[in-house]
Amino acid sequence: MENGHKAFNINGVGRSDQKVMYNGEKKGRSGEVILRMLVVLLTLVASIVVGVDKETTTVSITLMSSLPPLQIPVTAKWQYMSALVFLLVSNVFACTYAIVSLLYTLCTENIAKVVVVILDILVMGLLFSANGAAAAVGVIGRYGNSHVRWNKVCYMVDRFCRQLGAAFALSLSGSFVLLWLVVLAIFRLHKKSLA
Repeated sequence: MENGHKAFNINGVGRSDQKVMYNGEKKGRSGEVILRMLVVLLTLVASIVVGVDKETTTVSITLMSSLPPLQIPVTAKWQYMSALVFLLVSNVFACTYAIVSLLYTLCTENIAKVVVVILDILVMGLLFSANGAAAAVGVIGRYGNSHVRWNKVCYMVDRFCRQLGAAFALSLSGSFVLLWLVVLAIFRLHKKSLA
């Protein structure tokens, strides 16, 4: 970013072809790097938590009152619900994107690239969408829906539901960090337009 200032070499002679990064720009760049690292961490941990989530329990089913109840093992896995598959795939994609954008941010001097901001917005929207789908499935699993006769299931597989809740919280936090990155980029672009 050219501010009309020249960078000087050891002899005090100015060179107009060299860019000067001021303290405010360094803070903005390091803040963006930290936020991108946080997105990587949050989405990676959310992906791992969803990916390893599995619980098996035994359910008693009474067919007739004269017969003893049947003991049937029931397994809950993230693969059984399309919303949870969407949550996992979205978090893996967001983590991969965050790694690539972090490397791009570290390798280039100009951190206010419009393409990166647009991609941040798209990935943020994808993550918020996946979080909404997972939250809807989680509410139905926890409370059921008596109108359509969907029963509660979280009382049977409580650890599974709690682990999904933790993954949801991590993924939602990653979404909000991406939102913060977008807000910072908008402020940075607005400040540039005023200069």
